[in-house]
Amino acid sequence: MSAVILTPRALYEQVAEQLRQRIFQRELEPGSWIDELKIAEEFGISRTPLREALKVLAAEGLVTMKVRRGAYVTEMSEKDLRDVYHLLSLLESDAAGVLATTATPAQLQTLQALHTELEAAAPERERFFAVNERFHMQVLEMADNRWRSQMVADLRKVMKLNRHNSLLKQGRIEDSLQEHRTILDALLARDATATVAAMQAHFAQGLEAAT
Repeated sequence: MSAVILTPRALYEQVAEQLRQRIFQRELEPGSWIDELKIAEEFGISRTPLREALKVLAAEGLVTMKVRRGAYVTEMSEKDLRDVYHLLSLLESDAAGVLATTATPAQLQTLQALHTELEAAAPERERFFAVNERFHMQVLEMADNRWRSQMVADLRKVMKLNRHNSLLKQGRIEDSLQEHRTILDALLARDATATVAAMQAHFAQGLEAAT
């Protein structure tokens, strides 16, 4: 494996991001033990910044620290998944409802452009997932509550531990697109009640596909 080149950012933050991406890409599988010695050697660092990085990932819920056993990639139970989806549904539908009444024409145009990009990404699952997340985070950003946005960002990191299951289900991408169209139509109509309901239905369908 080629050497990992680290940039001038705080070392433990760089290490955390490297490990985060390995977890998201399934190079480190849920439930797997994280070999600190091997990773420290690969990155050419001491174990101190690595342990600081693992603390960051543990705070995000991506890593579970076990006494005298070390760090493991978090495994998501069905209850964990349902709990995360429940909170995301509450927070993101709330943001969407706010946006339905506060969005500027330029913001709605941005969301329309993102939806067009999402339609084009449908044949490529990984690209579709990335654009889908951008759409959701754009709604959060436009609704302008940084605490809500931070909570959603953290929950979405944990959700990625199970991200592939929902999109692998036959027909799920097509269904997700239709749900996004419904959300966007409600936003364009500035109907807060319909927007909240559409976002909650989107998460309910996503959960059903993921479990």
